[in-house]
Amino acid sequence: MSITVVRTKELIGEHKRSDADTGSSEVQVALLTERINNLNEHMKGNHKDYQCERGLLKLVSRRRHLLDYLRRKDVGRYSNLIKVLGLRK
Repeated sequence: MSITVVRTKELIGEHKRSDADTGSSEVQVALLTERINNLNEHMKGNHKDYQCERGLLKLVSRRRHLLDYLRRKDVGRYSNLIKVLGLRK
């Protein structure tokens, strides 16, 4: 259910802005998106797991806040990230 170390490094490598970047908005959103997708798969088979549902909603909210911040700061980076991750808008 959690993201493996290898997958985390892959996501950071795909979305980093510089060589030492591990905490930019793009990387954080990519990691959150991966966790959200994993939890969505879990929720399909365990629809009564309310604690998981609550955690999923918190992750979606955190991602939304980061995306709003990125849209305010740099629209080009925001639209590119949305396109790469396959999110709406």
